[in-house]
Amino acid sequence: MPALTAEARTRPAVRGTAGLGPFNSIEDFSLWDRCVTRGLPGSWLPVVYGNGTRIMQTPDSVIIVHEMVHEARVIPLDGRPHLGGGLRQLMGDSRGHWEGNTLVIESTNFTDRLSIPGGGARTSESMKITERITRIDPQMVEFEMRVDDPKTYVAPWTLRMTLTSQPGYEMYEYGSVPNSLSGERAYEKRAEENARKGLPPPERVFEKVNGDDRGR
Repeated sequence: MPALTAEARTRPAVRGTAGLGPFNSIEDFSLWDRCVTRGLPGSWLPVVYGNGTRIMQTPDSVIIVHEMVHEARVIPLDGRPHLGGGLRQLMGDSRGHWEGNTLVIESTNFTDRLSIPGGGARTSESMKITERITRIDPQMVEFEMRVDDPKTYVAPWTLRMTLTSQPGYEMYEYGSVPNSLSGERAYEKRAEENARKGLPPPERVFEKVNGDDRGR
């Protein structure tokens, strides 16, 4: 990724469970933690699990559903204009059209409440994202995404991946906040018990729960 602009480096970071707490309310969790969204292009970027994507097509739209955070976009193909500039959305406002065998999706009207994983700062409302999706083989799709946010990055940048189909793959629901909150309450209870015994608070450690890292 290119460098951040001077203004982008001054923006407050998105909150979330990058550390070990404390987690006292829903506001201590990022939109990703809360299973709301990873935003664009975060929803496409692979992580340690839950990387399935389902792409469906109707005569007048394309639907893209990501397994991680169960994000879904319904993208019109009928030539309608973008929403007015006063309406901002976490995943932006997407419009699609065909250029030969390539589906081109242009997204605008983003909010400034998200950051791109690895990008280091919140993106701006001026961000524009262009996706290009082309089938290159019965089992393979070429995916390209261009991010243009002059208020955040000193230059546009492009992400490219090859998506492959996996027959029999099942997409599962994603959820984590209830476990994190209940884990924090359990930690507080153990800390109170230690305090009554004159012992230091218990160490915060991580454990695997159904393949997911949980603090305890």
